[in-house]
Amino acid sequence: MTFLLTSCQVSGAGTPASSSAALPSAVAPLDEQARLLIDGGAVSAVVEVIWPDGQWSRAYGVRSLDTKDAAQAGDRVSVGTVTETLTAVAVLRLVDDRLIGLDDAVNTVIPGFEAELHPPGPVTVRELLGQTSGIPSHIPATNGGDPAAVAQPRPLEQALKDAGGRPWPASSVGTYQWDETNYVALGLLVQTLRKKPFADVVEEEIIAPLGLAHTSLTRIDLSQKDILHTYMTAHGQRIDTTDNIDTAGSPSEGLTSTMGEVSTFLAALFGGRLISPSSLAQMEKGAGPAPYALGIAKGPRGCTAGGSFHTAGDQGRAITAAVSSSDGRYTAAMALVPQPLPGTPEDPNADRQRNTITEQMFSTLGETINSLCGSP
Repeated sequence: MTFLLTSCQVSGAGTPASSSAALPSAVAPLDEQARLLIDGGAVSAVVEVIWPDGQWSRAYGVRSLDTKDAAQAGDRVSVGTVTETLTAVAVLRLVDDRLIGLDDAVNTVIPGFEAELHPPGPVTVRELLGQTSGIPSHIPATNGGDPAAVAQPRPLEQALKDAGGRPWPASSVGTYQWDETNYVALGLLVQTLRKKPFADVVEEEIIAPLGLAHTSLTRIDLSQKDILHTYMTAHGQRIDTTDNIDTAGSPSEGLTSTMGEVSTFLAALFGGRLISPSSLAQMEKGAGPAPYALGIAKGPRGCTAGGSFHTAGDQGRAITAAVSSSDGRYTAAMALVPQPLPGTPEDPNADRQRNTITEQMFSTLGETINSLCGSP
């Protein structure tokens, strides 16, 4: 079935489960999914959909389990590894400015890369962007899910040193294996070649020009109200994990934003307003046959010739999923704060549960975009 919408703009906040007033039919599956997730115990959800003739946004649940204030459509949330897509843009702008090439090695460009990591050979910008470098993780396996272990600031240089204590076998190079250390290295590359802090580069080249007033790589100010609080449990005790002291400034997961501004960014990216056509083509092509391209994942073909692309963030806080058509004219983004779950060491099933939710979100977001742009 094909849906056609024109001149529609609907928004809502803290919508009760029984309300579906003025609901565009193409977004009905998203609305239903969000309500079901809230009914199943999720803390909050925020959704934003933008298409050429309209926009729809809605919030569900509460900002905080303590205050019980209703979530609002423009609330900010930690978007995790959606950050990597902005980092990829910052890197590709280096390529556009001829400061480095996609297939140039970074071994002697990034400070400490050779001395700390001992790579098995030349490592290129493309391999880091496409998660095919095989770089070892900077996060000790014993830290996952332990609030006391991970809730500490970690400078990029220190993260690179931490990764250096692990082997980097040549056999791992060339195969897709996601690890945020790839983007830690890319953040160092950006600030080395631009000669300024990574966060300043992203602010000056992406956030400010697009007018993303509620998007930041800085630490969250917990005194502000427009924040979706996130949670986990440890040994049966609920812990508020909203403070992003451990990830603020990270090129992999440091971004805080709204779903509307995530959509605005994707529209600008695929609309050709951030990087050159050649760099955008390389970004979409990726580093190999894996569904992950360069800082973005390839989606189904959908209703545009170039298909669709998606980005996601789930680093133990909120789960964020966003989808864009290849021309940037249709975007849909959703953030969900799930019910407080234990960390991986305490309950490995928690990760599987979050992954299942993420896949369901992507499926529904893709369905929405295809409905809006007329794909059967």
